[in-house]
Amino acid sequence: MTQDFAPEGVDELPGGDPADWGPLSSLPGNPMMWILIGGEMAVFGALLVGCVIARGLAGGAFAASEAHLHPLLAGANTVILVSSGAAVALAVAQRRAQRRHRVALLAGVALGIAFLAVKTVEYGQLIDQGIGIETNAFFRLYFLTTGFHAMHIVFGIVVLLIVCVYDSIENTETGAAFWHMLDMIWMLIYPVFYLMR
Repeated sequence: MTQDFAPEGVDELPGGDPADWGPLSSLPGNPMMWILIGGEMAVFGALLVGCVIARGLAGGAFAASEAHLHPLLAGANTVILVSSGAAVALAVAQRRAQRRHRVALLAGVALGIAFLAVKTVEYGQLIDQGIGIETNAFFRLYFLTTGFHAMHIVFGIVVLLIVCVYDSIENTETGAAFWHMLDMIWMLIYPVFYLMR
């Protein structure tokens, strides 16, 4: 992440000419982040499609396994993550208006940490029941998908903290784009694992 030396949303090539990212040039933040987001969405999309297919092939076993999940904790985590996304969106709006925005970014970070804490409680309750990644196909997919998402939350928290230090409009928008991807992915994970029966 860099300071803004070029006009907003425009990177420069070594010779000083603006880089042409095609359609990505009009997106907020650094276009490389949008390439990363596209790749991450493809990976999570493949995981979730695999979960839906596996459910169709082994519906009874999946239904029995789902009974051990905690929809209330997952619902709380949904509210927490959506609230963190709202805080980060507020930080972007305040940064664009050249107002203090770090408090909103740090609120997003704090809510991200709260999400991880709730997820840790949920994992702990499953482990106390003797349930782990090797229990069956459902829990293998569950721990793989939600654990991979949790790792991305950790990375997203680091990104937002870096954005707090290396302050620029581009950096704030870039960090926010990554964080909103995490919101979007969770909004797909939540119904696939906790609501579909």
